[in-house]
Amino acid sequence: MLEIVTHPNEILHKKSKEIDTDAIKSSVNLQSLIPKMVYTMYSDDGIGLAAPQIGQNIRICIIGKDAIKMDKKTNITKKSEDIVLINPVWQKTSRKQNWDTEGCLSVPKTYGKVKRYNHIEINAFDKNGEKINFTANGFFARVIQHEVDHLDGILFIDKAKDIYNVE
Repeated sequence: MLEIVTHPNEILHKKSKEIDTDAIKSSVNLQSLIPKMVYTMYSDDGIGLAAPQIGQNIRICIIGKDAIKMDKKTNITKKSEDIVLINPVWQKTSRKQNWDTEGCLSVPKTYGKVKRYNHIEINAFDKNGEKINFTANGFFARVIQHEVDHLDGILFIDKAKDIYNVE
């Protein structure tokens, strides 16, 4: 299991570097990192995990299959698998947003309400270096936006209102 980096570590506030797409398949380090990230995400009861959260300043994140399964409208066919997003970029496909409570493995025991877009389209590369494009809605869209924020050096507490701690 990888160690989760927690706030106020500086790496959490740095924009991550893009991964060379030609090297995705051939990078032994990257290919061995992916299953470790998945294992760490589930071991810490997470639904998503971005590389900065494990001390890596690269643009890769994992989205748990439970977030995908909740989206009945997405065009992803393999909803029973976690998804790896490399160099992800998203854009809103509707102006509709909503506030909901979020937490984060890197900001333990802290929660707050964050406003996010309900419907987005994602362009990225998968773990095999193949281009992927899909839609995400609701909770699935929220998780992706949260994880991509990590890649941009933004924590949910930077956007949240009504922040509270639990013990």
